[in-house]
This record gives sequence, C-alpha cells and structure tokens, in this order.
Amino acid sequence: MGTLPQEFKERMEHLLGEEYEAFSKSWEGEPAQALRVNTLKIPSEEFLKLAPFSLCQVPWAEDGFYYGKEDRPGKHPYHEAGLYYMQEPSAMAVGSLADARPGERVLDLCAAPGGKTTHLAASMKGEGLLVSNEIHPVRAKILASNVERMGIRNCVVINERPKSLADRFPAYFDRIVVDAPCSGEGMFRKEEEAIRQWSPENVLMCARRQQEILEDACDMLRPGGTLVYSTCTFSPEENEGSIHTFLEGHPDFSVKGVRQRNEDYGKFSQGRPEWVGGGAEIADTCRLWPHKLEGEGHYVAVLEKAGETAPEEKKTATRVRMQSVDRDLWRLYKEFEREFLRCELPGVPVLFGDQLYLLPETFPLKGLKVLRPGLHLGTIKKNRFEPAHALALALKPLEAAACCSMGVPEAEEYLKGTVFEGEGKKGWQLMLVDGYSIGWGKQAGGLVKNHYPKGLRKN
Repeated sequence: MGTLPQEFKERMEHLLGEEYEAFSKSWEGEPAQALRVNTLKIPSEEFLKLAPFSLCQVPWAEDGFYYGKEDRPGKHPYHEAGLYYMQEPSAMAVGSLADARPGERVLDLCAAPGGKTTHLAASMKGEGLLVSNEIHPVRAKILASNVERMGIRNCVVINERPKSLADRFPAYFDRIVVDAPCSGEGMFRKEEEAIRQWSPENVLMCARRQQEILEDACDMLRPGGTLVYSTCTFSPEENEGSIHTFLEGHPDFSVKGVRQRNEDYGKFSQGRPEWVGGGAEIADTCRLWPHKLEGEGHYVAVLEKAGETAPEEKKTATRVRMQSVDRDLWRLYKEFEREFLRCELPGVPVLFGDQLYLLPETFPLKGLKVLRPGLHLGTIKKNRFEPAHALALALKPLEAAACCSMGVPEAEEYLKGTVFEGEGKKGWQLMLVDGYSIGWGKQAGGLVKNHYPKGLRKN
C-alpha cells in the first residue's frame, strides 16, 4: 500500500481516538478475499459440498464465504457458470441489509460492477423487476456482463444519469440501493489510485454529489418504500453527514435501525453521531471497520419513507405502451422453445434490432440508454432463431430438452472452444459442468459443436 496522506491519518485519528492504532495496524495484512454463492443457480449447502476451495462463513452475509489465499476461484469453470460472485466481504452487508423481496420493483442506482445487483437478484428469486443503472458507459458494460454470467432473468441494465431517471419514474420503486460514488478510503489497501486521488476537497465534493443522488432516489421511491445508502469510505461527511443532511430535508424519512443486526453479528460498530450535533437515529446506521472484522470497511444506512402506496396507484404505473414483437419473428423463438426447451419463460418480448429479449414485466424503455432489456433470448437470423449465451446461463438442466454433462477438466476444454464427440438428438444442447449450465453446444454428425462465445474463450 502507498503512503497515506498525512491529513487523512490525522482525520482518522481524531475520529477513532484510541482505536486508531488498531485501525492503522489492520492495513498491514493482506486484504480478505470472499465470494458470494449465486443462489439463483445453486443453494449454499450444495456449493459447499461441490467447491474445491477453503471456505469460511462471512458473518453478515448468509451466502458469503471467505476463501483461502491459495484458492483461485476466478479461474475455475464454476465462475464462468455463474455459481458465485467474487465480492469484497464488507460490501456484502449492503445486499444483506437491503433485504429485497420477490415480486418487488427494485432499483440499484449506482450499480457497476454488479456485486449489489447480483445480491439483490438472488434475494428476489427471479420474481419482480430489478433495474440496474450505471452512469459510466464502460462500467455499465461490465455490469451487464456480470448480470448475464449470473443467469439473472428479471434485470434491466441501463446507462443513465440519476436525475434523468428521477424525472421519468416518480414514486415507482419499492426499494432503492444507492452505493454512492465516494472518496474510496476503504479501497486504499487495494488501489493505489484511490490514495493519489484523495483530498479533503474531494471528500466534500463527493458529499455534495451524494446529496444530489439521494434527492433523485427519494423522488423515485414510493411511499412506504426502503432506501439503502452505502459507501466504501470512512469519512463522516460522506456517511453520517450525508444521512443527517438528507433527513433534515426529508422529515418523511426515518432510519430503519440496524443495531439489532449489529448485536447479532457481534462485529459491527455503530456510527459516531457527535460531530453532527447528535441524533440517536444516526447511531442506528452501520459501520464496518477493518480493525473489527475481516474486510476493507463499509458504511450502510437503511431508510424508510413514510406512507403507503395505494394498490391502484402502483397498478397504473405499469400501464405503458410497448411495440409488440412481430408474430412471425416471435414464432421462430417459440419453435425453438418447443423443440429444445421444457419450459415456457414468462415475460414481455422485446426486439432490439435482431436481438430478442424478455422483459420481466411491462417497463417503459423508450428514450432510455438500455444495455440489457431483460433476459437475452437470442438472435433472429433470416428464417431461424439462434439462442443467446445468456439464455443458457439462465436455464436449469430440467428446463432443457437435451444436456451434455461435463466434469471440470472437460469444462476447461469447453471454455477454450474445444469440439466434443457426442451422441443423441441433433440440435442444441445445454452444456453442464457438474450439473450446472455454462453455455450451448450443437449436436451434428457425431460431434457437439462449441457455441461458447469466442470473445469469452480462454487461451
């Protein structure tokens, strides 16, 4: 780790008092590494039996596990099959405390690279609408690829400014997560650039930007909804300060206390509200300190908006017009579905150029910068349909008419583009690694042609 700015050290010493020495010493070790099991694909108990890693439970994430220094989960075929997401352990607290529910409308407002989105999706169990937004185009593409890898069916990925969304979706979402852009003090041990960019002026600039994002999120949250705010910084201005300022301007919001969760885990520490003039409600927000747990640190506040949305109001919000997919084009997919699938996927069909998608529910896409309008089904090519890699990753073995099972060694060859000998019905087969989907193959002439995307293949 690079040399820390002297002013940062002085600020932290003032904030932590006698705990500063332990905080400073905690950064001398290696960062903790963890993964979160993708329960859309595999239950945690099954993954623990299957995984060849040294795993230990992350206390605040039911499906989160530390892995050993010698483990390389990012290079394993299970990673490409979307069985887990590698995530900084402190950051897992956001998804745990957000507690998204099946059937809700959920917005992840600052979503890249996708850790929180994929956690929310697992909590929603494939039911409801998950909108995942990222303002930076390059990072939005990374977000979309992670949504695809994890086999998420009910997520729309967009690339918009929060203000643009607020103007279009007033009181629309049941739950919003704002993992706000911040000064990144919790990233110092992992990213030298975060140290170089730090300054007191940058801290204040981040705090101002956070207020703007919170205002936009407030407008999009329905009465009775939940807003989860988080950062990976230690700065009080960006944590308790941002929440204090927001609550002062929004008396219809209150902090949904997480103190009980703190006591349950035994490793959390509450925020220190004294610097903003007190306020017991601020102490109910959650700080994860690197000297008190295995992680880089995080801040989380769970807010609740007063009131309740009338059922008819929420119902009206879904009444939007969409151009339906041409019947002949939709017929091509349905023919594929009847021949090669054993399930009928629910949703609203949408055609983007020659790419066919399924929206989880009717949602106004017109005018939005959309990277992924739901589940990518495949491509319409002249008079035929070719399934997308995303569709394979979203399917379970019982949902496919034919499967080709592989062990880990064979899956490693598959990921390189190897063609396999095969028998059985001609046509599309769902390729499986130890029983979990990883891509498509196509049976013809005694061979299974490899349809793993060329851009993803391993050297």
